[in-house]
Amino acid sequence: MKSLLIITLLFAQPLLSKEWPYPQDIPQTKPINIGTASDRPYDISRLILARGAYQASLNPQGTIAAYVSDVSGAPQLWLMDIKDKKVTQLTFGNGITNYQWHPNGKELIYGADNNGNEREAFNLISIDGLHEKIVLPFSEAYQVPGQFDTSGRHFAYSSTERNGRDFDIYVVDFNAQSSKLSTRLIYQAEYFFRPHQWQPNGELVIVTEAVGEDGANVYLLNTTTRKMTSIFKPQIPSSYGNFVWSGSGESFYFTSNEGQEMNALRQYDLSSATDRILFSGDYDIESVQICMQGTYLAWTTNENGFDKLHIYHLQRHNQQQISLPEGVYSLSCAEQGNDLLVRISGPATPGSLYLVDLTNQQTELLLAPNMAGIDDEDMLSPIAVSMPARDGVTIHGLLYLPASKQDTLPPIIFNVHGGPTFQSRASWKPTIQYLLGKGVAVLDINVRGSTGFGKTYAQLDNQEKRLDSVRDLVDALAWLKKEGKVNVERSAVMGRSYGGYMVNAVMGAYPDAFSAGISIVGVADWVTALKTASPALKASDRIEYGDINEARWQKFYAENSPINTVHKINAPMFYEHGVNDPRDPVAESDVMVQTLREKGLPVTYLRFPDEGHGITKVVNKITFYQQLADFLQVHLID
Repeated sequence: MKSLLIITLLFAQPLLSKEWPYPQDIPQTKPINIGTASDRPYDISRLILARGAYQASLNPQGTIAAYVSDVSGAPQLWLMDIKDKKVTQLTFGNGITNYQWHPNGKELIYGADNNGNEREAFNLISIDGLHEKIVLPFSEAYQVPGQFDTSGRHFAYSSTERNGRDFDIYVVDFNAQSSKLSTRLIYQAEYFFRPHQWQPNGELVIVTEAVGEDGANVYLLNTTTRKMTSIFKPQIPSSYGNFVWSGSGESFYFTSNEGQEMNALRQYDLSSATDRILFSGDYDIESVQICMQGTYLAWTTNENGFDKLHIYHLQRHNQQQISLPEGVYSLSCAEQGNDLLVRISGPATPGSLYLVDLTNQQTELLLAPNMAGIDDEDMLSPIAVSMPARDGVTIHGLLYLPASKQDTLPPIIFNVHGGPTFQSRASWKPTIQYLLGKGVAVLDINVRGSTGFGKTYAQLDNQEKRLDSVRDLVDALAWLKKEGKVNVERSAVMGRSYGGYMVNAVMGAYPDAFSAGISIVGVADWVTALKTASPALKASDRIEYGDINEARWQKFYAENSPINTVHKINAPMFYEHGVNDPRDPVAESDVMVQTLREKGLPVTYLRFPDEGHGITKVVNKITFYQQLADFLQVHLID
């Protein structure tokens, strides 16, 4: 009998009552036994407990690095003094979602929601942790942070406060003459508008309007006159991002794939209202920063899931590539100082921080991850692979092969990313490293619709083409069989969010392909999911999926949702969902689980009452991964 498996992720909304009739599905924490540091293979819990820094950034003075870590049990904000390397935990409680520096470098604003419901409040806190005030309180509205102006007096953000659907743009005034904050609406929007960088010493804010998941229109909003001026509004949806103003405020840098396949680094000049391409190539340019008071530009290129770091001297016009450990990079520059902060998530690191001295290109490890007794040399890297689909489209992925020699070919698990406008990359993935230690190969697949391989590829799953990407999983399996490096008779696939939908879909549409499936926060009924999606998703869903208010799309998704093929699933299934999920309501997994159980199939279900679209609490992560490991051991590895 075949042993195949699937996991994925996405977003949806309620189908069943919150009164769940299976109390055994509410996870219970248990004591863990991670074994000893000498044990091989590593226990899944030890791999989960290896943690590093993320969302890292320098304060404007370049003296302090801020970052987020869940080493305390929940995502919290930490500070490191660059000079003496002293580390301090700044926030406490249930955890934070995001933050950014105040221009004075002595305060930060951070967001936090309630157990994953994504309705964030925002607080301003001093770097000594002794002074804190509420900027935006908790409410039923979704609130998306923008940026401070140069003075730090004004902070832009967007919110659905007005009608629960449209993201209007507001400005908070931190009036030094008053103890109270004032907030004013400066632009009434339709759907999803978001403020980005504030012009240095000016009144303009860069604003984007979502056009599908991978497209945007770009505007300049005058925060005084409230006039919105259109800058980019292409006929074919194109991506725009990584906005960074020049020091003078007379131009800004950004990335876009307008008129071409890959994202190029461009510059827009305000006086002439024109833009020009500075750098372009075969790979997407990302994570743009301007450093040393306008002396250097820094950016990364996404080369088949691995990042490369580039710097460019704006006066000398010379470009250099900086060598760093492999992985995925995020960058931060200060207004003062010579340092570029690089956060690396890679196959061997859950989050390392490096400093690059731009004057001499020397690198320094600023903060190493806590590896929980794991030897990073035991961690394995993937190779980039490409394979043909039956219709001639080239599918991409990262293939991980176990190091240990076996008498037989290793089983294979597919890992399907969420989005769908996203990319599987060479970042820290403890589940994959656990499976490799168990002698299981993993294909971290980028089916059509993924980013990183050109604009055309990213749009190949839009609307009526939705099921073509599901078929890619089966075609990739056929390619692996032909290659002969893995045993496809013992294969599986896994994913979360949109990937969870992909699992639900392929297990029903191709019931003989995989013998087990793992669907995490995935969609069951597209009609319900699209109608009840959170406001930010609704804004992009119109392009990606079609307008669900139109009869044609209601008919299409009524006929092409996993709930219609659930009766064909004939393999063991694993589900996870947070009750507070605003993107893909828990009822989406509820209906799949209940239907499969009525059919008599074995189903493992983890229904977390204190999580949302992702699992943020460490204790819940360990519970989840322990049970996932048990499921894989029974249905794939043994």
